[in-house]
Amino acid sequence: MKIICIGRNYAKHIEELANERPEHPVVFLKPDSAILPKKNPFFIPPFSDDVHYEVEVLVKINKVGKHIAAKFAHKYYDEIGLGIDFTARDVQQQCKEKGLPWEKAKAFDGSAVIGEFYPKAEFDTDNLEFQLDKNGAIVQDGNTNAMLWKIDELISYVSQYFTLKKGDIIFTGTPAGVGKVVENDLLTGTINGKEAFQIRVK
Repeated sequence: MKIICIGRNYAKHIEELANERPEHPVVFLKPDSAILPKKNPFFIPPFSDDVHYEVEVLVKINKVGKHIAAKFAHKYYDEIGLGIDFTARDVQQQCKEKGLPWEKAKAFDGSAVIGEFYPKAEFDTDNLEFQLDKNGAIVQDGNTNAMLWKIDELISYVSQYFTLKKGDIIFTGTPAGVGKVVENDLLTGTINGKEAFQIRVK
């Protein structure tokens, strides 16, 4: 399986990081070694002093597809979840300044939190509320209605470049409110009020 991530898919998040609004979805990959094992804490890596949380709605692909038209994309997933794209922001900034790829900052071990998945039928995927709570306070409060590219559009776009296979997961982008984690933080993600994950930072 592969993890396909979308960057800069919420306008307010683009603004908070002072990034340029893209003409097309920004796509990057994480290896399966980036997945944080269930019930494990997240360990801040020794190479970064500025790791940020980024909560994201996840889509799990349920069959093989290539060059998928947006109008048929809904047939390629039946589960929705929530996760975190941990980002070593200091490392990412160094890479961006040199025009280098972001993998060291985005794809390191444990950088992909994958929470519980729920049947797509339970949600309106174009109006899906999700939140990240940090130590009892909501730090990210998003809704998929603010996406620049909706889920079906993302599946269609990504499938032009990568054959999608059963079990692949798409991270669909993060809303505003990203921030630094420190030791002993407790991060809880909810999707339409359902708890999808809880992670302790070490």
